[in-house]
Amino acid sequence: MKQARLVSQNQIQETVMNSDSDEEKYYTSEDTEDKPRPPLLWTSISEPPSQDFSTSSSEDEDDVGNVTGQQPQPCLRTLPPQPRRHVVHTFTGAPNGKSREAAHVMSESTPLSVLLLFFAEIIILLVVEMNQYYHQFLENSDDEHSPEREVTEVEMFAFLALILQMGHTVQGRLEDYWTKMEQLRTPFYGKMMARARPYHILRFLHFTDNNRNGVDRTDYRLWKIQDLFEIIRTNFLKFYNPSEYLAVVEVIVKFKGRTVFKQYIPKKCKCFSIKMFKLCDSTRYTYDMNVYLGKDKGRQNT
Repeated sequence: MKQARLVSQNQIQETVMNSDSDEEKYYTSEDTEDKPRPPLLWTSISEPPSQDFSTSSSEDEDDVGNVTGQQPQPCLRTLPPQPRRHVVHTFTGAPNGKSREAAHVMSESTPLSVLLLFFAEIIILLVVEMNQYYHQFLENSDDEHSPEREVTEVEMFAFLALILQMGHTVQGRLEDYWTKMEQLRTPFYGKMMARARPYHILRFLHFTDNNRNGVDRTDYRLWKIQDLFEIIRTNFLKFYNPSEYLAVVEVIVKFKGRTVFKQYIPKKCKCFSIKMFKLCDSTRYTYDMNVYLGKDKGRQNT
């Protein structure tokens, strides 16, 4: 019975790399009988299988056939795969910062000029849609109303300024901003606009023509402010070139009003809110945004 002795690692490597090497120095036997030994089953992937397998003796075939019933096949030794090379593409986008559409805005420009870049079209939209909605109301109303004059762009600017200022001087009721009581009086609001005009604007403030054809009112839940939202998105894309470092951010906007796509998130401090997704760059500029309208609702959910 044969006994195998220990073989060093160098001898194993030499045996694998050179299949024609002498095998007798690695095997010893107590008896001197000439018995066939199984051939080496290692070959190089670049070399064809050794011819010894096809010209083996009949005794070898009988011994192997008793075990597997077929001639042994060589095992190909493949080289380890090379590591993949990561290709780094050079950023070829536009320079980070303002685009050609905002070339006239310089460091010396006033904040009002920057504000008009994004909100000039919005002011025009509000004035047109509000006056149109007011005339539609007068045509469909049976009651006699003394017609109000149309709202101008200057009045709309003043109205938005008053709304922003109301967040700094908080009063209990809307009419308290125009009150003449000494302890509550704020002359700023009365000088900017008479009390009847803000009430008129708030009543007929509109963003989209209800009678316009092609308005999707079933699947698109933002159809009431569709034009307003698209103007904001377009201006964000038009006036600024983002950097190559972008991130998608989930934003929670607190909202207490009534809307069908308002989200309830109990783990957030703003339980009832509107969820939005923004595409921002490293300067925290909002390059694009979408409103989450619910699962499988609205065309903007992508």
